[in-house]
Amino acid sequence: MDMHLSDSSTSAPSHATLSGNCIQHFIMRLQLWIAAGPGGVCLMRNAWKGEHPSVINFISSFLSANSFRLNFVPIAPDFIFNCGGLSVAFVFVTNWDCNNVSLIFSRVQKLRTQFARFYVIITLPAKQQIDSFIQSYFKFEMVIGKPTFVPVQDIEMGFEKMVKIAHSSGVYKQQKIGEKLKAERKQLVQGMNFYLKVVTSIPGVDNHDANALSQAIGSVQAIAKASKDQILENTDLSAEKAEMISRFLRDPKFYSSPKIT
Repeated sequence: MDMHLSDSSTSAPSHATLSGNCIQHFIMRLQLWIAAGPGGVCLMRNAWKGEHPSVINFISSFLSANSFRLNFVPIAPDFIFNCGGLSVAFVFVTNWDCNNVSLIFSRVQKLRTQFARFYVIITLPAKQQIDSFIQSYFKFEMVIGKPTFVPVQDIEMGFEKMVKIAHSSGVYKQQKIGEKLKAERKQLVQGMNFYLKVVTSIPGVDNHDANALSQAIGSVQAIAKASKDQILENTDLSAEKAEMISRFLRDPKFYSSPKIT
């Protein structure tokens, strides 16, 4: 559980508002942070349209400026971000009511079984709300990290956390895909080098012949099974080379005996 909370006893409004300066500052700061990463799609629960009109305008403008598409859909969580091919779901609690927390935890417990990557963002601007959340967290026997709760001071910070989590998840997946592709390419190169080494060990066969055999016949095993006529029919190799390849890979006495070329 992300518990980086400020211990402030100052009361605050239930719903935080975004001033023009805060919005500009936040957009500039987050645009710099996210500029190098992938865009994506943000799915927002329909109910948010009516509940947070000023925040919706801010979110819509920010996402559009950063190549994110915003769609309003009838989904169970409040947000689903798809970034870099990875989906991350969020519940965003913008008003922590100390006298009515059971509905929040009931919803969270239901949704956590439906999404592999699921986070709960909670605005806790006052000490009373922070204390209430901590007590409720253990009262409802939540398991740390299942899901991860992210307490924030206001809606602005909460949305920043959401975008960063989704963005980082997408970047991480793309990096893993890139590493996998590099590893696969390395294996292919190593495999091809081994193939060339084996095939060009046949007397009279060069790299051009080996590549022609690879494209027309296939693996070393396939070449070993191919007849002289199949090699002649599918490649530009001479009859002499086709005969040599066929005998070399099929006859142990032939390939194990010394050759003078």
